[in-house]
Amino acid sequence: MKIYTRTGDSGETGLFDGTRVPKCDPRVATYGDVDELNAWLGLVRASLADPQIGGMLDAIQRDLFGIGARLADPAHRIAARVDKAAAVSGDDIARLEGWIDTLETELQPLRRFILAGGAPAGALLHVARTVCRRAERAMVALDRTDPIEPGLITYVNRLSDLLFVMARAVNRRAGMPETEW
Repeated sequence: MKIYTRTGDSGETGLFDGTRVPKCDPRVATYGDVDELNAWLGLVRASLADPQIGGMLDAIQRDLFGIGARLADPAHRIAARVDKAAAVSGDDIARLEGWIDTLETELQPLRRFILAGGAPAGALLHVARTVCRRAERAMVALDRTDPIEPGLITYVNRLSDLLFVMARAVNRRAGMPETEW
C-alpha cells in the first residue's frame, strides 16, 4: 500500500464513515489539533529520560489516538470495530487526576503565575499544554454545532492540567527553578 492515495488532492478527506469533507472542516481541524498534541508529546518523550513520566506519556499518546479516531467517526462506527478506539471513561479521567495528585506531592504550591521554560523537556511540556488547550477549544466549538461524545472534552481539559504539573515536575527533577511572573 502506498502512502499517497491522491484522494485528498482536491482538498477533501474521508471520515471513518466514508463521508468526504473539506480538509478545513471543523471536525478535521479538531482531530488535527489532537494529532498535533500527540506529536508534541512524542517529542517530549524523545527528550525525556524520566521513565515514570515517559510511561504516563506513552499511555496518553495511545489515548489521544483513540480520541482522534472517535472525532473522525461522527457516525460512531469505529467503536464497534476497533478496541483501541474505546471511549474515554471516568476511569481514564481518574487516572489523569491520580497522576496529577502524585506529581503535585513533590511540588511547592504555586503563589504566582510562572513563565514557561526550564529544562528542554519541561519547556516542551509547556508547549504541549498550550496545544492541548487549543485542541480543547476546538472540541468545545465542534461540540456546539456537531455534538461529540461525552468525556472527550473533560479528558483533554484534565490532560492540560496534567501537562502543566508534569512540566513543573520535570523542571524540579532537573534542578531548574521556576521563574515567577
